[in-house]
Amino acid sequence: MSKYDKSFKEEAIRLALTSPQPLSKTARDLGLKESTLYSWVSLAKDKAPLVPDTLGSQTNLLQELDRLRKENARLKEEREILKKAATFFAKESK
Repeated sequence: MSKYDKSFKEEAIRLALTSPQPLSKTARDLGLKESTLYSWVSLAKDKAPLVPDTLGSQTNLLQELDRLRKENARLKEEREILKKAATFFAKESK
């Protein structure tokens, strides 16, 4: 019998996948060994459904979500840089 019930595992996996903090910190916060949470997340990723990616090939849903989150963060950072540059050049042209 498992030490943790199904709902706890599911919530731990959800937190690990959606939290911006490292998986190791999430494990500590939940009172789990890192290896336990890593294995739960790995199993969840293996069981995730396949979805079409931007090239039309099939990819794991969680991997695609991970890729899109990273891309979104990069685009936000680029947007902030462009905003600052536009403000700078607007002041310079006056």
